[in-house]
Amino acid sequence: MKQKITIKTIAKELGVSTSTVSKALKDSHEISKETKDKIQAYANLYNYKPNSLALQLRNQKTKVIGVILPKIVHHFFSTVIMGIEEGAIEKGYHIMVCFSNESYAKEVETLKVLSNGSVDGLIVSIANETLKNKDYKHFTDLVSEEIPLVLFDRVVDDILCDKVVVDDVGAGYKATKHLLDNGRKKIALITTPKHVNVGTLRRQGYEKALIEEYIKTNNNLIIEIDENLDVRKQIEPVFNLDIDGVFAVNEIYAANAIRIAKEKGLKVPEDFSVIGFTDGLISEYSSPSITTIAQHGFTMGKQSVELLIERIEKESEVYSPKKIVISSDLKLRESTKPSS
Repeated sequence: MKQKITIKTIAKELGVSTSTVSKALKDSHEISKETKDKIQAYANLYNYKPNSLALQLRNQKTKVIGVILPKIVHHFFSTVIMGIEEGAIEKGYHIMVCFSNESYAKEVETLKVLSNGSVDGLIVSIANETLKNKDYKHFTDLVSEEIPLVLFDRVVDDILCDKVVVDDVGAGYKATKHLLDNGRKKIALITTPKHVNVGTLRRQGYEKALIEEYIKTNNNLIIEIDENLDVRKQIEPVFNLDIDGVFAVNEIYAANAIRIAKEKGLKVPEDFSVIGFTDGLISEYSSPSITTIAQHGFTMGKQSVELLIERIEKESEVYSPKKIVISSDLKLRESTKPSS
């Protein structure tokens, strides 16, 4: 049985660009007869059939951009949507927002529905279950069909498309360093499972800050939260280890840590310090208010849509994926003592 091939396969085998292959298969006058004959013969040999839905997406502009987010409960994702929408409107586009609810199956189905010609391109943050499964075929198929795609926040290096991310290692380092500067020595990390790459990168920053202070990483102080279970019950046991600080990779975990600390009679920030991630309403209005890492979700959303529209409107002979890294800032509030 002959292998299933894509435009990218043909381009690689014949040493031409994907754009040249696409034009040759459409019998474009821009391509020489010799090149067209060679490409068409190769396509016929392997019974190549162009994806008509993908062609429709590329050739008939809708001025609509599809956005797929893992969930809506996080303040970060709501700010990203605001940034995407503002950037889209400035360029004359509209957005269509969908949610995977962290489900691989729903993400696959939503990508399939949106890429049938309903939108000109897609902006996606990958679902938790997809990262766990490590099955990215639905994304690599999109890339193979030259459908414009930008991944943000949760990204995978194996998917060759444009990406916009936060400097998560740097953010984890800043948060932990601030706690250490406040005199905290036994700092717990409340994070995501290892397959969620943003949590893993923030952990690297946490460990880097500890190493600089000659503090050995204690794996008993690292709690990986399964969000299908009770978050509070997963955090509580670490308080039996005489911790004096917590770095939490989102504001929900941080708020839970503060509540547990207060119930155990710890004064925040006098006895115990907490830093969260994402500058949302929970961080601002908790008592005490939570020192946090501001991710700049609005900026991330705007950068993502600008990158996507550039890709939609400026088709290039040579495709070179871009990666934009956005730095984060530490926003000081009441849950940490001022540095001395």
